[in-house]
Amino acid sequence: MEPVLAVTGLRKTFGALRAVDDISFEVRPGEIVGLVGPNGAGKTTTINMILGVLQPTAGGVTIDGVDLARHRSQALAQTNFAATYAPLPGNLSVQQNLRVFGMIYGVAGLTARIEALLAEYDLVSHRATKTGVLSSGEQTRVTLAKAMLNSPKLLLLDEPTASIDPATAQRMRRHIVEAAEKAGAGILWTSHNMYEVAEVCDRVLFMSRGRVLLAGEPAALVAEHKAKSLEALFISVANEALEPQEQAS
Repeated sequence: MEPVLAVTGLRKTFGALRAVDDISFEVRPGEIVGLVGPNGAGKTTTINMILGVLQPTAGGVTIDGVDLARHRSQALAQTNFAATYAPLPGNLSVQQNLRVFGMIYGVAGLTARIEALLAEYDLVSHRATKTGVLSSGEQTRVTLAKAMLNSPKLLLLDEPTASIDPATAQRMRRHIVEAAEKAGAGILWTSHNMYEVAEVCDRVLFMSRGRVLLAGEPAALVAEHKAKSLEALFISVANEALEPQEQAS
């Protein structure tokens, strides 16, 4: 199958800093790919370039076969995003938030779509509640419902369960996986929770200092590198120094 996301030679520099340094990868329909690494590895910068928020210094992004640089609106119409650090407007009710974002995405049959998502994410009783007074878990459910509004072919999740309790996080992970399978959406998922990554991701990309240092299936990577766990491998990669010739390239 053709990838829903193709990142090719992507680079972003800020002066002398190479925040993202010539990375390439793909996400295919129905596939969940984990993008992991320490703080400052370049994960969020990568996601912001895929979202069109940041202009790449070099390289390109294709979403569902559409070149993001040339046809930004068309490409992003197939995309959605959720992150704990990007809360929805707190002064709007749950239903108002879903309606506003549904209108932005031009969702057909919006009223019916909102009702379906309110039920699916157990938000019916909160429809008239201002989003800003909801609990962290409830706000996460609203954010994920918003991310599903346009039935995206590419879903970008940046630490989607970081601020919620383990039981709620487990339910949300299961729900996201089921939604991806049902809709055939490709998901790029960043997390510092290696248990979460091992549970939900088909493949994982380890980033450090702007580069993808390792890529593969979680269990296979652990076995290949003789690590005790994915978390142990994460720590090893995070502490790994680049070779001198790589630093100079």
